This record gives sequence, C-alpha cells and structure tokens, in this order.
Amino acid sequence: MTAAEQNIVRSQPPSSGSPGSPGAPGSSGSPAGGGTPPQDRRRVIRRRLITLTIIVLLIGIPAGYLVISAGQSRRSGKDKEAEAAAQGLREDWPSGMQRRIFELPVPGNATGVQYYETNNWKASRMYVKFRTTSAGLDRFLSGMGTGRAALETGKVTIGARDLKITGWYFGPGVDWAGTVHKNKDPRPTQNITVNMTDPAAPVVYVVSAATP
Repeated sequence: MTAAEQNIVRSQPPSSGSPGSPGAPGSSGSPAGGGTPPQDRRRVIRRRLITLTIIVLLIGIPAGYLVISAGQSRRSGKDKEAEAAAQGLREDWPSGMQRRIFELPVPGNATGVQYYETNNWKASRMYVKFRTTSAGLDRFLSGMGTGRAALETGKVTIGARDLKITGWYFGPGVDWAGTVHKNKDPRPTQNITVNMTDPAAPVVYVVSAATP
C-alpha cells in the first residue's frame, strides 16, 4: 500500500455501526441494556400518584358528604322535636293532608282538638288529643280500621318518650283503655289511649308514627 492510500484510509470517518460511535449500541449515549431513562420512571410514578389521588377524592368526598349529611339530619330532627316539645300542643285541627298521611279520621263533632307533628330521620309522628261522643269514638276507631272491641281496659299504650314530649299524664283514678293499631310500612301505626271515665264524652289521645 502506498503512502497516499494510507492517508485516504486514515481520513475516513468511523461508520455509524462501529463501537464508540454516538449511535452504536452500548455507547454512552443510551442507558445500558436499553432500560427506561430515570426521567421516564419519575414521570410514570408521578402519573400513578395523580391517578391514585383522583380515585381517593372521587371515593372519599361523596362518602364524607353522606356522613356529614346524616349527622346534620339527625341534629335537625332532634332540634325540630325539641322545638315542638317546647311549643306544646297546638289548639287547632291538623290539616286534611296531615290527617290523611297519619290516617287520623278525627270525627267532625270533636272538641278541644290539639295536635302537633314532629319529624326526624327515623320517623314522623303526629300527636292528637280531642274529646268526642261515644258515637264519635266509634267512627274514629272504625275509620282507622279497628274498633271499640280492640280497646283493653286499664291499658295505656303511649310510652314515656311521647309523654315527655306532649306533657300528657295517665295517672290512677281514671278509666283508661288503649290499643295499638299496627299497619305495614310505610303506613303509620297508631298508639291510642282513651279516657273512658265519662263514656258519653271520651277523651282520645293518639300518637301516629310513620316510618319513611
């Protein structure tokens, strides 16, 4: 080989496939073994963290809202019940809609009608007291789907919780008679207690409770 030929060979640039070239496999320009660059791994981890955060928010926020709403509903129901108890029974007739909802067919000849309604997250209750005649009592009981025969002598069916709210008192020396008229939900159940001391002018106490 002449000197000129040797100069030509030395002046040729290295081929793209030769070791040490920028594009050759295993060169310093790419990670050993073709692995994911560190910046790509960080990007993948960041995307996973963002996705996880979104999932937590989508699940956690509605669940937290439900818990807060339930707590507020319970507090609101208790507040309304306490307010009703503080106000006491209202000297008036319940509206026609209230009487239909709570299935309380108060007879038209009733006098001294008193009522009020309470609502909470567990149940709605209508408290009613009135005086009527013997025939009016029969109409009231039959209108609910029961009758005088269901009244048990000496029985008071209205519990301490409702007595605390209404201020009613069922003490001795009175001819009490009572019954519980049950209906399948969502229809209301009525606890009825009657003062039968004067059979011609009985006084009716009733608590009608409906579960939503």
